Amino acid sequence: MRKLLSWLHLWVGLVAGIAFAVLGLSGSLLVFHEDLLRWQHPQLEGQVLEPDGEVLAAILARETPRGLRSIQFPDASMPTYIGFYVDGRRGYFAPEDGDLLLMRSTGDDFLLWLQDLHIHFLAGEAGEQVVGIVGWVALGLLLTGLYLWWPKRGKLKLSLTWFANPPVRRWLTWHRSTGVLLMPLVLLLTLTGIGMVYHAGARSLLTGMFGGGETPAAPVRARTGEPDWPAIVARARAGLPAAHLTRTAAPAAGEGVVSFRARMPGEWHVNGRSTVHVDLAGKEVLLAHDATVQAAGARMTEAIYPLHIGAVGGPLLRWLTALAGLVPAFLLVTGFLFWLRRPARK
Repeated sequence: MRKLLSWLHLWVGLVAGIAFAVLGLSGSLLVFHEDLLRWQHPQLEGQVLEPDGEVLAAILARETPRGLRSIQFPDASMPTYIGFYVDGRRGYFAPEDGDLLLMRSTGDDFLLWLQDLHIHFLAGEAGEQVVGIVGWVALGLLLTGLYLWWPKRGKLKLSLTWFANPPVRRWLTWHRSTGVLLMPLVLLLTLTGIGMVYHAGARSLLTGMFGGGETPAAPVRARTGEPDWPAIVARARAGLPAAHLTRTAAPAAGEGVVSFRARMPGEWHVNGRSTVHVDLAGKEVLLAHDATVQAAGARMTEAIYPLHIGAVGGPLLRWLTALAGLVPAFLLVTGFLFWLRRPARK
């Protein structure tokens, strides 16, 4: 069995490890997506952070007919409105007057292209399923690697030692020791990545084990009149006073409810999973959902994404997440060099 696992680990690793390395390297860079974007485009810096209902109304009125799907409010990490379009573009608008500062698409922006590679392998929904399969294979490689490394009694220190020579031992010990020492971080990224691809299954599993349910659906109300955005924004803030509003969208034709995403203190998710729903006149909060009072299973589900991108624990975890993303490429290279040098091949 050990010989079979060793053979599978080697050959599956050499083949599927390429895709695993691509996901890891792209993820390491995307950890600093917004930092790199602000560095590339200094005009995005120095904006006010308080969203204004009239500016929001102007952006929605102008951009919704152009394909605007939703809009994100300014915050400390990106002090502009961010518009998400149905064709994948992203627009960045000044909070003080709604002027367009930047428009990005996967065709002209390397970071968005890299994000599409990381999430979809540049192939849409089909590519996302491939990413999920790579995640399962990577999980198998990590677990079989741990089994193959597992030392005998009294040999732990030796099994974690890096050797310089001979070359075959060098690449084998570097491969095994690095993989084991950084296993917790790589395993966390792999499991959370799988959980994001198969979100519905992960939520069902976690809520079934630890409790929780689905996020309450938006109320249904027929449209009467046009949205009063300054009043709507003010009422939404009043619905969850401690929360920071993060996203909204213009209601669809015939709908009389405006829905907001919000982030309560203590939520790990960068955009929050709390929600507020307000009528078009901005006179009534129809539903307010505080995600921090959910059962443990639902909260665990909503922690998958922030854990995957290193958004929990401050700068240290971000850098550790970026480091973990480099590990699959290191394991691929050392595994390949070991294969080249091993006596059985010669």
